[in-house]
Amino acid sequence: MTMEMKDSGSVVLTAYHPHSPARIPGMDQSFVQDIPSSHSPSSRKSLPRCRRINRMLSNESAPPPAFSRSNSQASMDSTSMEDFWCEVESIKESSEDRSEEATLLEFKPADEGELEAEWLQDVGLSTLISGAEEEDGQALLSTLTRTQAAAVQKRYNTYTQTLRKKNKHTVRDVRDIFGTSDSSPTFETVPVSPVPSNGLQLPGQKPVWKSVSSNNCLDCGLDKGSPSVTEELSYEVSFSESIMVLPKTQEWPKTQRFKKEDSALPKFIVRKSRFGLTEVGDLSPEDMKKIRYLSLIELTAFYDALGVEMKRNRVERVRGRENGLFGVPLTILLENDQKKVPGIKVPLIFQKLLLKLEETGLETEGILRVPGSASRVKNLHQELEAKFYEDTFDWDQVRNNDAAGLLKMFIRELPSPLFTVEYLPAFITLVEKISKIKLQLQALHLLIMLLPEANRDTAKAFLQFLKKVVANEGKNKMNLWNVSMIVAPNLFIYKGKRANQQEMQAAATTAHIVRLLIRYQDILWTVPSFLISQVRKMNEAAMNNSKRQLMFDKGVRKLLRRKTMERERPERPEGAVTFPPYLQSDIPEGVIRVYAPLHSKVSMAIQLNSQTKAKDILARFRCENSHGSSQKIRGQVQSLHEIGGNIGQHCLDPDAYMLDVYRANPQAEWVIKPKAS
Repeated sequence: MTMEMKDSGSVVLTAYHPHSPARIPGMDQSFVQDIPSSHSPSSRKSLPRCRRINRMLSNESAPPPAFSRSNSQASMDSTSMEDFWCEVESIKESSEDRSEEATLLEFKPADEGELEAEWLQDVGLSTLISGAEEEDGQALLSTLTRTQAAAVQKRYNTYTQTLRKKNKHTVRDVRDIFGTSDSSPTFETVPVSPVPSNGLQLPGQKPVWKSVSSNNCLDCGLDKGSPSVTEELSYEVSFSESIMVLPKTQEWPKTQRFKKEDSALPKFIVRKSRFGLTEVGDLSPEDMKKIRYLSLIELTAFYDALGVEMKRNRVERVRGRENGLFGVPLTILLENDQKKVPGIKVPLIFQKLLLKLEETGLETEGILRVPGSASRVKNLHQELEAKFYEDTFDWDQVRNNDAAGLLKMFIRELPSPLFTVEYLPAFITLVEKISKIKLQLQALHLLIMLLPEANRDTAKAFLQFLKKVVANEGKNKMNLWNVSMIVAPNLFIYKGKRANQQEMQAAATTAHIVRLLIRYQDILWTVPSFLISQVRKMNEAAMNNSKRQLMFDKGVRKLLRRKTMERERPERPEGAVTFPPYLQSDIPEGVIRVYAPLHSKVSMAIQLNSQTKAKDILARFRCENSHGSSQKIRGQVQSLHEIGGNIGQHCLDPDAYMLDVYRANPQAEWVIKPKAS
């Protein structure tokens, strides 16, 4: 059921709840109407307007459920919820002051078959629709786990059934794709043997864990106060494969209740396997594209295993400005900024706003919550548009609360939300339907992997700033829940046509998602190692397909015969380094030749043993080149990179055990160079 909200202005919350009850989780009508007039010395002056919003919501036909403060599970007090609705009112007022036409995101209705066709295209399997025998699609299919293959098969079945009903062209039988005797086989989601994080699956091999220390695990705990629960996360096995079979009669709770105390969130530890950990910036763009394909397949399989429908929006058209600062798509902003600063990954204006707040605003009481002057923010916005790229804007005149207002305005004005519109319903659904924090985090992790590069890098910078705000809670009075309540409307509200009551009542749900994003950001920006293993297999399958094709191509064979005497080396992957013949001799088993083109000693043969780590090789090069290299080179942070073979380019964790990495990719080249920022 949808319901027009006549008084909602031009903002709309992008939560999508076609099957959820019309309520704010954990809230009730008496709670909405009985907000105290003053709860702290810094109480918001706009409280009457907040009350009007709450009354507007509570007067709709489907009132919220009864609220009981005696229920310990619903420990959200009125002051924290008041922050959310006051922020919504502030957004409404700022949007009313803007004279330009609002950017609209239009959603085009589609039948199930069209949605499944789009899904197949999004995961890199458009060949199943076109019927073409393309190598990339075949390579991807060959790497899928049982649950992932079942997810693809389910969507393909739906697509083909829809086409047959419409009497369209014939489609490939699912048995031709998966080699099954039944077009609709069932798959059970049961645990499988672990897959080495960055290598190939070895029969019966178990992950090797080190004892707990600050160097060999990723600890996402609290800065103060110890939570009661500590859990260990593993990236070795596909998330969907590790879910036990759920009973068909299981019913999800109608409402999700959240505890706002920081200690309510468990402490997660991610152990480093012998392959180390990989961040999103450590892989080549080509391999990250494959990670996105696999992440969407895995996310879909994960939701299937949990028995939760994965909703998505279908965006038809986005209008945005092509120049300026606010309201410009991130990709266009970065194209313009990279003309001034090559290689930049986060828009300059966004970086400057964050820097301003980090330098002077982290200790400001109520930062982000207390609004700046609307007239000053409007004038500063206009002045920034005119002077920022001319470097004539005076940042000293900007007050901290006004800078915070500009930061939130930048996020809201993006033509497409920072966390993209297509999968915002999935963000909401995972929290509404999945009560276990670990499962929420795993789904959120995969959703982060789906973000476009510009969105992901900008979101990472923003969340790092929010983490610093929370770290200064003692002075700015902004704890994790406070910050989440303020940020949620700015991340999940965008300019649009309409809003309904169900969407506007997702306050606690969206705030909880922001809380997870802030708290566990170090985990979320780490690439799950089972996905890297699948990328390796995908690249190997593509290379094997190419070799087979070359063997049957007579023209190519003739060309190779003519070129034999010329002894041309095959084309190297991007980023590889060409060295003279005396450095290209055959290397014995267990010995790698490491190249360091920026050092005075550019090459060194390294004998690997079971304890050799990437950082040991880096230390040896630093020692050998301590006198010959320039001061600039010695001051740079160098990393060991794995290039070619079954990976495009991979910046290795300093704690990675090199013999394991070498055995996973014996055809790789090993190069020491600065890590991409």
